[in-house]
Amino acid sequence: MDYKNNINFRKQSLVKLLVAIKLHEKEITEALHKDFKKPAFEAFVTEINIVLEDLKYTINNINSWAKPKKVLPSFLNFPSKEYIYSEPYGNTLIISPWNYPFQLAMCPLIAAVAAGNKVTLKPSELTPNTSSLISKIIRETFEPNHVIAVLGDARLSEELLKKRWDYIFFTGSVSVGKIVYRAAAEHLTPVTLELGGKNPCIIDETADLPLAAKRIVWGKFINAGQTCIAPDYLLVKPNIKHKFISLLKQEIMNAYGENQELSPDFARIINRDHWKRLIGLMEFQDIAFGGSHNEDDNYIAPTLVDEPNLDSAIMKEEIFGPILPILSYNSNDDLRRVISKSEKPLSLYVFTENNAFAEKIIQEYSFGGGCINDTVIHFSNRRLPFGGVGNSGIGAYHGKLSFDTFSHEKAIVKKANWLDIPFRYAPYKNKLKMIKKILKWI
Repeated sequence: MDYKNNINFRKQSLVKLLVAIKLHEKEITEALHKDFKKPAFEAFVTEINIVLEDLKYTINNINSWAKPKKVLPSFLNFPSKEYIYSEPYGNTLIISPWNYPFQLAMCPLIAAVAAGNKVTLKPSELTPNTSSLISKIIRETFEPNHVIAVLGDARLSEELLKKRWDYIFFTGSVSVGKIVYRAAAEHLTPVTLELGGKNPCIIDETADLPLAAKRIVWGKFINAGQTCIAPDYLLVKPNIKHKFISLLKQEIMNAYGENQELSPDFARIINRDHWKRLIGLMEFQDIAFGGSHNEDDNYIAPTLVDEPNLDSAIMKEEIFGPILPILSYNSNDDLRRVISKSEKPLSLYVFTENNAFAEKIIQEYSFGGGCINDTVIHFSNRRLPFGGVGNSGIGAYHGKLSFDTFSHEKAIVKKANWLDIPFRYAPYKNKLKMIKKILKWI
């Protein structure tokens, strides 16, 4: 089958995938719960529904996206018609993570197929139930020489990266992203790297504090904090900090009850190693709320940490769990001192009613994307690019940009033969002055 040029085949493949996911929706929810007790609501809202909507949107728009785009021709090329052709890269590798194992495997896959590529997908070994089901769905949907899922641990990823690919799409940690980038450089393979970082969340005295607390608790503790765009730490004015911590405590209990371990709405840490790392981050810290844990269940309660030292481990590495440090700041210099200690983050959040202050933060700091007076929700708009900058990633996707990510834009000039202006040909004689006058005129 000609995946490259047969747009209808691409569309039909995606329709089959849509049908398969709907058929297996209950199994997907169960697999996510088996892997780390992801609540059914979160499984649907943050995984299944995002994939289904992405599929519907892509199926409805693939014909227009794949069609050559006519552009205004250059005057110097007259007479001509000029176009951009979207060409698939070819043989692509997608390595997906464990924290949103269904969504972050399927959404890049959808884009790669829509753009006309062959795909090898490597789901995470840390979510065996979900990854096994993904493999099953792909076998039921695609021809094996078109799309395959390969299951295995980090050693399999290493072997895959030794091969030559036409495009690599990786979502995961910064440390592994660097390994992927080095491997891609060997063959000058283009990449998208969706990584992470320490995402600041700033709250000033003008903010609607009760609403800010509710939105921060939701954005931080969904998926037990294992979200690359979750607020990593808070920066709060000292005169409101005590009140704000009280509001955060109340919102945690509103969301997950007095005993959060019993809540059916709170996920677990993915495995024992990650659990131990997070427990280590809390050692010797001033716990303002939470801190309880259960090793047998990989459970850590939603936890607030008051004023950690900037040189402590909790402020040096991305937390990626249900632990939220809270620091005080008095001035913009304080903000700069804290935020600038870390690499460019994937997200940044500001809660304020001061529009000038919000705009100053947006302009001053480099970050992937973010929100004013909310958290995480910028991810949900397919018309907004999603991606990092610097250490938090390379490239972006979502919506049409996902199709573009997996496509090479080929420039084509179709020159007519009914007129051939001799001006460009040698001998040039006095043509230099003439061309400068013409260029000045146009």
